[in-house]
Amino acid sequence: MLEIDGLVIEAGGARLVDGVSLRLQKGRVLGLIGESGAGKSTIGLAAMGYARGGAAITGGTITLNGREIRAASGAVLRALRGAEVTYVAQSASAAFNPAKRLMEQVIEATLAHGRATRTEAEARAVTLFRKLGLPEPERFGARYPHQVSGGQLQRAMTAMALCPKPDLVIFDEPTTALDVTTQLDVLAAIRAAIRDEGVAAIYITHDLAVVAQVADDIMVLRHGKTVEYGTTEQVITAPREGYTRALVSVASEDHPQKAPQGAPILEIAGVSARYPGLPRDVLSDISLAVQPGTTLAVVGESGSGKSTLARVITGLLPAQGRIRFDGRDLSPRLAGRTRQDLRDLQMIYQMADVAMNPRQTVGTIIGRPLEFYHGLKGRENRARVVDLLDEIELGARFIDRYPAELSGGQKQRVCIARALAAKPKLIICDEVTSALDPLVAEGILRLLLDLQREEGLAYVFITHDLATVRAIADTIAVMHRGRLVRYGPKDAVLTPPFDDYTALLLRSVPQMRIGWMDGALAQR
Repeated sequence: MLEIDGLVIEAGGARLVDGVSLRLQKGRVLGLIGESGAGKSTIGLAAMGYARGGAAITGGTITLNGREIRAASGAVLRALRGAEVTYVAQSASAAFNPAKRLMEQVIEATLAHGRATRTEAEARAVTLFRKLGLPEPERFGARYPHQVSGGQLQRAMTAMALCPKPDLVIFDEPTTALDVTTQLDVLAAIRAAIRDEGVAAIYITHDLAVVAQVADDIMVLRHGKTVEYGTTEQVITAPREGYTRALVSVASEDHPQKAPQGAPILEIAGVSARYPGLPRDVLSDISLAVQPGTTLAVVGESGSGKSTLARVITGLLPAQGRIRFDGRDLSPRLAGRTRQDLRDLQMIYQMADVAMNPRQTVGTIIGRPLEFYHGLKGRENRARVVDLLDEIELGARFIDRYPAELSGGQKQRVCIARALAAKPKLIICDEVTSALDPLVAEGILRLLLDLQREEGLAYVFITHDLATVRAIADTIAVMHRGRLVRYGPKDAVLTPPFDDYTALLLRSVPQMRIGWMDGALAQR
């Protein structure tokens, strides 16, 4: 159904994709895996005859349903995009229009291409909502994007892609930003929908354990070239190339737990919070402490209150209770905090896509806190930006690029550099490694640990990845529905007996084993 031969994609004189070839039959799933910037998303978009701004398809052929589409006219491409081939983006929160109800957006392409009447399209959307496990499927479409969780929004986008009954669906990291329990649900729903609908799919991810559960074949990419291409079983159990073996065997180091020393850098006592207009608290009586030079990991599923807790600590959401930082009380409101408070307590956001100004270069984005907090300008500012880019393994060549010219992982690393530029005492890291491939994520965790040892930084590390928790945490707080259900030193929290919710989290961590998902679902 899809044949790509000798694909070459270039941007600014550099080859983003170099001679890649693949075949995909109807009803089969091909997994594209590799580190950030490997060309995974670029190849996926090329299957739609599309290249991102600044890039161009300069070589090879792309044949979809027997038609060569690389040289097709704009009218032909518009006719097939959203009809024969559809796309599920990595960041559903950035892909939906916040001013339109979900149903209008889910059926939009179906109606635009004349694939069904409005009544038929809405009925199919409700069927897909039910198949994808969304709550109240008959009424779900009446909600706005901000009224549903991240996992629900990702499934709604899958429904949007399947609604026109396409031949090919491209899934671009659809579960990357989800917690482990939600990821398992979404992954199972996507796999079932692919099988039931009989579509072909390209599944793009950096997580081999995830792709092993849904793909029939896997292509491993690096620097725009094919490293290995084979069946899922062969790639997972008997990889031929050294790079593939490194991906299969990657395991985060088990960070030795540090004993608390001295007074806490951050103390939270009896904190409760709710969003305006909501009838109940989203955080209930939370009490935590973070010691200097240590890491508190906050784990839990979507809607558990992890990111809300970060907003409370930073003053973005006023709350009841007491927050003390470095021996002083912090104002519950951002506007009441001093410049020193702002500098000492930095945050790295989960969605790098929407955390940077798309009209500013990387140098400007990282350089702004250097000027704001430290007064660095001109050459001094630029030199420090280059140092920070080296620390996060990007290098000086990225300084004049814009966010649109970066991969998802590269964007997140720029956000990390921006936080480091302020020289804070504590950084709140909100899912900072969720968009990174395992090898790069491991490097980022090592970088954060090195910075912690050298500068005495403390972290509040929000994550859904238990492997990450083991690699970086000293203490762990498990949250569920706005409450703490387990809290203490890492060794104690990860040692049985477990409460039911912590046990569920641990069982939901993907394992590098074909068939793992079926077993995990059966245990529920």
